[in-house]
Amino acid sequence: MGIEVVIVLFILGFIGSFISGMLGIGGAIVNYPILLYLPAILGVANFSAHQVSGMVAVQVLFATITGVWAYRKGGYINKSLIIYMGAGVLAGSLIGSFLSNLFSENQINIIYALLATIAAVMMFLPKKEVSEERFDDTQYNKWLGVLIAFLVGISAGIVGAGGAFILVPVMLVVLKIPTRITIATSLAITFISSIGATAGKLITHQVLLWPTVIIVIASLAASPLGAVVGQKLNSKTLKILLAVLIVLTSLKIWWDVLL
Repeated sequence: MGIEVVIVLFILGFIGSFISGMLGIGGAIVNYPILLYLPAILGVANFSAHQVSGMVAVQVLFATITGVWAYRKGGYINKSLIIYMGAGVLAGSLIGSFLSNLFSENQINIIYALLATIAAVMMFLPKKEVSEERFDDTQYNKWLGVLIAFLVGISAGIVGAGGAFILVPVMLVVLKIPTRITIATSLAITFISSIGATAGKLITHQVLLWPTVIIVIASLAASPLGAVVGQKLNSKTLKILLAVLIVLTSLKIWWDVLL
């Protein structure tokens, strides 16, 4: 692996992980298309969808660890959400990651595009504003949360994502969780999801060692910085940034899948 590949992967991993820490997502929605397209466009490497999904699964695991650590003192991590939705998403991601070998590269891209599209639509649905409550004061439908997390986990496990890019709009719009609690807690739920996704990708030999190591190092450096910035931004600004990011990514994947 040449030095140019190392530099490009580190820069791409840093950018994706910074955004993930800032917006409370694992980074898959950014890193999946970036790693799938940019190394090939730059002429330094050409990764398959299966290889990218493996790298992203491990990257999300480490990015969410550092993101949760940065948010731990903010008072916005909800333990109940972590227990219920974490259990559902872990089971789903394990199943999805084992099933991923049964899908072609184009099918994986289509599943990713569908997830991004659903997330994009949900981000623009009208949402009644709720107060920025803290800790365990937030009320929500626990079993609906478990079911949604399980279904998201299956789909996310297939593409190597933690699922935060769809869990965040679900928590905001369906479960009506306050924005900052959603962003902080989704990192912890995504970490649990990425455990299942990473285990499945490793067992099915979809993880490239050294490219993944570089992406992880970049994540460890960038994710906490993004989380610090995210805690200083207005919650409405964070929602707008996340919505724009999801829409652009969704459009790009559909463009490539269809045309």
